[in-house]
Parts: sequence; structure tokens; C-alpha cells
Amino acid sequence: MPARPNILLIAIDSIRADHMSCYGYDRLTTPHIDRFAQDGALFENTFSPHIPTTSAYASMLTGRDCFSTQVVALRHQGPLRPDIPTAAEIFRNHGYNTTCVGFSGNPSSRGFDTYIDYAAWGSWKQGRSPKAQKLNNVAIPELQRLSAEEKPFFVLLRHMDPHAPYLPPAPFERMFYHGDETDPDNRSMEPVLAFKPFATFFKSWMPPGITDKDYVIAQYDGAIAYMDAAIQSIFNALESLGIMDDTIIALNGDHGETLYDHDCFFDHHGIYDNVLHVPLIIRYPYKIPAGARISGYNQHKDLLPTLLELAGLHRHHESFPHDKGRTSSADSSPSLFMGEGAGGWGFDGRSLMPLARGDAASFESEFFISECTWMRKQGWRTPGWKLITALEPDFHFKPEIELYNLVEDPDENNNLAAERPDVVASLRGRMDAFIAKREAETGFPNPMLTQGDWHGKDGIGAFKTSQQAYDTLYIGDLDEAARLQAESRQEND
Repeated sequence: MPARPNILLIAIDSIRADHMSCYGYDRLTTPHIDRFAQDGALFENTFSPHIPTTSAYASMLTGRDCFSTQVVALRHQGPLRPDIPTAAEIFRNHGYNTTCVGFSGNPSSRGFDTYIDYAAWGSWKQGRSPKAQKLNNVAIPELQRLSAEEKPFFVLLRHMDPHAPYLPPAPFERMFYHGDETDPDNRSMEPVLAFKPFATFFKSWMPPGITDKDYVIAQYDGAIAYMDAAIQSIFNALESLGIMDDTIIALNGDHGETLYDHDCFFDHHGIYDNVLHVPLIIRYPYKIPAGARISGYNQHKDLLPTLLELAGLHRHHESFPHDKGRTSSADSSPSLFMGEGAGGWGFDGRSLMPLARGDAASFESEFFISECTWMRKQGWRTPGWKLITALEPDFHFKPEIELYNLVEDPDENNNLAAERPDVVASLRGRMDAFIAKREAETGFPNPMLTQGDWHGKDGIGAFKTSQQAYDTLYIGDLDEAARLQAESRQEND
């Protein structure tokens, strides 16, 4: 076992766990990742509680929740709190070379030695988009360079293939679809293209005359399969360099994706489980049991403490007597995870190694959820129920309160808020108690209430009506979408 193992974080944007074959999907979308999972541990119930990308990575790369990071919005204004160390800063302080591929400019990407970008967008006019190969073209030479150094490395690879636009190259675009995507008798795409805020964006990368929503879903699945094949090249590179087993490899999604679900077409807003449930697979043969499938609940905030423990960069992980088997984060004390020579980091998350070893069954099985993408909502999820509350009217004209029975209605299609006000009141009470507790512990307000022009439209503030939101939130074409994201990165530099 190396004194200081390398660490490779394969972060995948917009990946639904339930569209990966190793998580039970009926299409063989991830054969190479499936085999990778057989050599490591697959976590079946990993959740991204803070949607979207910016807040998800903030939690993943700091070990904190949104109350600590104060990051909840896609267009987070300003940098990450300077007193919160990032993963790159922690590993660099312990003698690691650090490289970030495809994630420069984000608040939580602070502290890497090297930043490398690649073309991660595309359009119908530009043709098929080999995003993962473009990542490989820059990432594999960087891994070769780092492996020749005397220092261990921490590398973050941000994969974008499952993120719209879904434009996998041949033969993946037809791998899961045989039919006529422009069949005039198929009208399933009518509501998608009638949604004016996104219609121009969709038309910039979907085939002209598209009528069949199953074709678009097949493109999403094809993009995952293409990325899976490209990720195998990363594994092969590590094998050929002789460092595969000496490298902690974690594959984690930042959030999922809505496809034809909940009217949130082909994007990742909403706090339904298709967006909250993400994959997490960790391989490190010296400490991680091969072939393990771990059902315990965990969240993004648990990733960094896990990597630090696997790397041996900790003094102790202090668990409280009620940690084991606890069901709520609202009545528990946070764990303390100490780092060598750093005075300790007060992570909100905990190392997942007790779950991997079988010493604990689960972490928090009910937790606070938030979204500040194209809608501003917060809620509370338990194993049996999901409460979603709107902080302002949204552009889908959804009700202010949504309640779903996750046991009887796992796809969250039947809103029971009007029928079960007792459950709404109970879950709201637990959510409010948790918010008050975290505000007291951090000394900061609930960040969902302090976002101002979270939607990027200066001077508008919170929307007064759903119609105002619908008329205001226009993405534009692909170039406009890419420009808006670039502007967000520049604001955070």
C-alpha cells in the first residue's frame, strides 16, 4: 500500500443513476463502469441534496452542506467562502500535485495547481460531439506527466456527455433507437417544443423536425454509453502506467437529469429523485471491498472525508454514540474529522468507510433538499415521503406545495399535498427545525432566502407570478446558453 496514494475523481455532470446498467437500468449503458464497480464498492443510495451543479460541487469538494458553503444557486455570486478549504487546497497542502480538467472558474474549483479545459458543448450544425474523447485527449497526457513526478496527484475530471446537448457520435446515436424520429404521427415532442423558455435551445441541437421523445432519451443513453467507453481508456492508461491499484478512484455524479419527467424537459431542475439520486462508486483495493453494494444513505458532503480517510490523511474520525443507525440529521451532532497538520476540518459529512466495512447501516436517511436553478424551492426527503415547497412562483406553473409517497409513487406523479395536510405539516416542521439548527450552528442564514437575482436577471428579484417567470426565463440558443455559463464562470474567478 502506497504511503500516499493518487486520487482520481471522475465527476460526471447530469448522470442519472437509474440510467446506468450497474444501477439496474435495462439498457446496457455502462458495461465498462459496471466492471469497474465489480472491483470496488457501489453506493446504491447517494444523493445530491443541493441542486444544481454549482451547489452540488461545492458540497462534493468541501465536505460541507449548503448552510456551511452558503452556495445554492447555479449563478452563485462571488467566490466560495475563503475560510472553507477545498479538496484541491487540502490535498495540495499534503504534498499532492493537483489538476482540474473541465471545471475552471467554479467557486469550489479553487486551489488546483493546473487547470485544463476542453470543448464540452456542441450543436446540430457543428455535428456530433465527442466530449469524452476531447477530455481524454488532454487528461491522459496529464496523467502521464503526473505519474512521472515524485509527488502523488489529485485529479478531477469533469465529464459532460450526459449534459445537454446530447449528441453522441456514431454508432452510439443509434445504439438504443431504431425508428423514425420525425414520424409525423408521433406527437410526444409537442409539449417540449411548446415550452418557450427552452424551445430555441432545444431546436439548436435536436434534429430538425424531431417528433419522438424516445429518440432524445436514446441520445442521452447513447451519450452515457459513449462516455463509458471513453472512461475505459482512462482506466487502461492507469493500468499501463502501473498505478491503477495505487490510485483511489471515485466516480460520482453532480446531479441527475430530467428527461420527459415532470414537465422539466431534458434539463436538471426540480428536486425530484431523478435529479437527486446520483451514482457513487469507489475503487481502492487496499481498503475498499471488491464487489460491495452498499445500501446505506449518504450525500455529497461525505465524499471528501472518505477520500481523506482512504488516503490516510486523518488523525481520527470521532463518531457519536447515536451515529449508528440514526435516521435524522435534525437531532444529531456532526462528526469531527481531523487532518494532519491542519488543525482539523469541521466537515458536515463523514467518511463512508463505516458503511463500506459494515460498521454502520446508514447515515442520514432524511434530509434537507434545495434547488436554485430555474426554480427556487426547498424541501424535506425521508425514505417514505418527499415534501417540496416553492419559495416563489415557478415557470412550470407548479403548485406551491408538493407531497409524494415515495413507497407507493416512486416516480413522484401523484401530489398528495391537499389530501394529507397532516404529513405536510409534520415534514415542514422537521425541515424548519433542521434549518433553525443549521442556522444556529453556522451563524449564517438559510442561503435559499438570500439569493437576490438568482436567475441572472438583474433587478427583478423574486418572481411574483408563474407567468412572469415563464416570460422572463428564456435560455436562447446553444451559443447563448454557453455564453451564460461562461459569464457565470468569469464572475466567480
